[in-house]
Amino acid sequence: MGDTIAAVATGGGRSAVGILRLSGPEAISAAGAVFRPAGGTPLEQCADRRLVLGELLDREGRPVDQVLATISRAPHSYTGEDTAELQCHGSPAVLALGLEALFAQGVRQAGPGEFTRRAFLNGKLDLMQAEAVADLIDAETQAAARCAGGQLAGHLSRRVQEVYDTLVDVSAHFHAVLDYPDEDIDSFEARTLDEALARAEQALSALLDTYQRGKLLVGGIPCAIVGKPNAGKSSLLNALLGYERAIVTDIPGTTRDTVEEKCTLGGRLLRLIDTAGIRETGDEVERMGVERSRRALSGAELALVLLDSTCPPGPEDEEILRLAQAAPHLIRVYTKADLPGSVPPPAEKGVVLLSSRTGQGLKELEEAIAACFPAGVDQERGEMLTNARQAEAAGRALSALKAARSSLAMGMTPDAVLVDVEGAMGALGELTGRNLREDVTARIFQRFCVGK
Repeated sequence: MGDTIAAVATGGGRSAVGILRLSGPEAISAAGAVFRPAGGTPLEQCADRRLVLGELLDREGRPVDQVLATISRAPHSYTGEDTAELQCHGSPAVLALGLEALFAQGVRQAGPGEFTRRAFLNGKLDLMQAEAVADLIDAETQAAARCAGGQLAGHLSRRVQEVYDTLVDVSAHFHAVLDYPDEDIDSFEARTLDEALARAEQALSALLDTYQRGKLLVGGIPCAIVGKPNAGKSSLLNALLGYERAIVTDIPGTTRDTVEEKCTLGGRLLRLIDTAGIRETGDEVERMGVERSRRALSGAELALVLLDSTCPPGPEDEEILRLAQAAPHLIRVYTKADLPGSVPPPAEKGVVLLSSRTGQGLKELEEAIAACFPAGVDQERGEMLTNARQAEAAGRALSALKAARSSLAMGMTPDAVLVDVEGAMGALGELTGRNLREDVTARIFQRFCVGK
């Protein structure tokens, strides 16, 4: 990290403002070399976090744009290094000329996530906070943004740290008794030790239980729209998306493959899967579509089973409902409410009467989906595990704690119990980044955008 990096920190294409960001030992001097302050005071002599008006210069020293510059000296910056930002007009040509001028000063192009990686390596963020930065940028719903914001503020980290501190106390007591047997140190009692480990196990188990909801919050809820042919599946997909994504006709079997799109409904991000109508068919192409529908249903977190409200349910509907029982959540949607002959469905929980053409019932569907996936306090605070890496590390820590308690119950020697306690500490260290291999760190930051 001894060099200085720069990147465009704003999105591609034209925009009102475009930012050139620098970090490293030569960040301020390099920015000063391509910036001519209107007041005459060199950028290197300006105060931290003050906007300075001036001109951006190209590599030949010619004015390109009127810009604002700001600097932050180490360690009081995002990365913990000297940083500088040049706030330009958002022309890609202007930003390219500015980058070329900075590169001529010996600055190099930053890689994906390199600014946040430096913040992590310099102790400004732990690894879960760094991951939250990417989640915040990628958030597709307000709930996901709030959760990532809470993680960035350190709420999840503090929850993990409480467990870690408990294990540090246990480990320190173990070592003190084992290493200094002649000192006047309170000996550990199995009951007291087991109580401490039980508290840690309970806290970790509760944390691990948040992963399923956290994963769905960030990645979206797999939602299969299923039903027999002409039940209104594609019409519902189009109504939810607000445009004609799928072809709709009166001909049974129009949809031959799964159609997938994302939408937000009830504050939840849904990964909608419009499926082929499930029925027995001799058409080989349609049969393959039906098989894909069955697979989509088996992997769905939510099944919307569409039933035609203008005719009584038949054997095909009953079979589809039976298959849909495998999904953790199921909502029966009676369609075509606007047509003559539509019969109101039973007034039960998880049942909605809907017309995709008029929009009748869409609000009720939204409320039913929200009821299936209620937001908890841990979501609002950002105290949830949201990716597989976090869940895997927490799972190993929990397994090690259970092994430690089992060893203690069997009367094994303290050093045997200590091995499992320290194994749990090591796994928790991977959560925060205290103990992590370089290749794992690199893979985490590869999903970041350049400039962040």
